[in-house]
Amino acid sequence: MNWYEKLQRYFPEDEMKSKEHMELLLKEKGDVYFKDEGPDHVLMFAEFPTFLFIDYVYVSKESRGQGIGHQLFEKLKQKNKPIILEVEPLDYSDSDTSKRLHFYQREGFKHAAAIGYTHQSLVTDQSSTLEILYWSPHDENEEEVYQQMKMMYEDIHTYKDKELYGKTYRSVDEAVKYDTNRKSDNIFHSIQKMNDKSSEKP
Repeated sequence: MNWYEKLQRYFPEDEMKSKEHMELLLKEKGDVYFKDEGPDHVLMFAEFPTFLFIDYVYVSKESRGQGIGHQLFEKLKQKNKPIILEVEPLDYSDSDTSKRLHFYQREGFKHAAAIGYTHQSLVTDQSSTLEILYWSPHDENEEEVYQQMKMMYEDIHTYKDKELYGKTYRSVDEAVKYDTNRKSDNIFHSIQKMNDKSSEKP
């Protein structure tokens, strides 16, 4: 099974870029977009002068709990730049989402609650709301993360979209919004509430 098939099996179809898109990024943006692959993991990320963006991270089911994810993140943290990633909102019926969020919380990530991001799939024509998490070595704020997210969106997500998919993604200002009054609970507080309710059950 190649690296793309591993990602494809783990991530929902509407969250996946096409293989052609990712191969083109690796080839034509090889100074920015990278693949870190091993027998038990695949990590796709972009490194910009002032921040990192994690596009996809996969650890095989058999290897989870062995610290591989932590080691991958430690390697990125050593670059001493903010790290941004997108996550699905907490799904109370899916224990995997809470496990992933627990992992990011343990790694010191914060929820950028003021940033609204509408993910659009040109593969499935579906749109979904994703939340933005960030790790910050120098106390960067959410507004700075928002500017970085916009740069990444135009440089990575929408790269040669017309050529690859025959259609274009929505503009960056439509997809990524910053609103300090955005009605979004802190995703990590929501996990805690869910855990508290679970512990109250007889």
